[in-house]
Amino acid sequence: MFQGFTKQTIDFLWNIRFNNNKSWFEDHKDEYNTVLKKPMKELAEETYNLFTSKHNDLSLGLHIARIYRDARRPNPHGPYKDRLWFTIRQHTEEWTDKPAFWFELAPENWSYGLGYYSARPKTMENLRARIDNDPKPMLFLNRELERQTEFAIEGCDYARPKCDPGKPLAAWYNKKSFSLIHEEKISEAVFSPDLVNRLSQGFTFLVPFFKYFVTLDED
Repeated sequence: MFQGFTKQTIDFLWNIRFNNNKSWFEDHKDEYNTVLKKPMKELAEETYNLFTSKHNDLSLGLHIARIYRDARRPNPHGPYKDRLWFTIRQHTEEWTDKPAFWFELAPENWSYGLGYYSARPKTMENLRARIDNDPKPMLFLNRELERQTEFAIEGCDYARPKCDPGKPLAAWYNKKSFSLIHEEKISEAVFSPDLVNRLSQGFTFLVPFFKYFVTLDED
């Protein structure tokens, strides 16, 4: 059962950032398994089970990231990730172009939300076309987003805006890709078992957004 991450969890993430080599990691592998891998797995599974028990119509799967970076792509920062995350997403090989629910823990902050790893230009083109054809559903979702304080839209804008930045829904219309994200510095929230409920409740708020975005490639 998830009891919260610990100070040792955060210390391990800082240490792997500054000691990112095989020798150090092998000497601290038991620590990794105990203070990071185990609680992340517990948090992921409990959040997934609680969330999908209320939304099993979405047919989502759970994926927990490994700390090992892809050996086929050498990284100047070392062979290990200095953060760990899980995603709740559709069962598809093309998941990077599908909206996914996610949680990430880094040494200095934590975050969660809904978004794309890398939306294709065609996906965002379909979003703009859907807004043009019938803006009411997106206007409703945008109002819901503006009425709360947990999540904000984040993502890179096109260098040349697709519409006037002052127009309604311009924040969506001009994005190359985006996430609805909550991010904060390491706080008591990650040390508490209540994190499971907070993530599940946050994901539940985002379900209508997921249902709107997940069909964009069908337009």
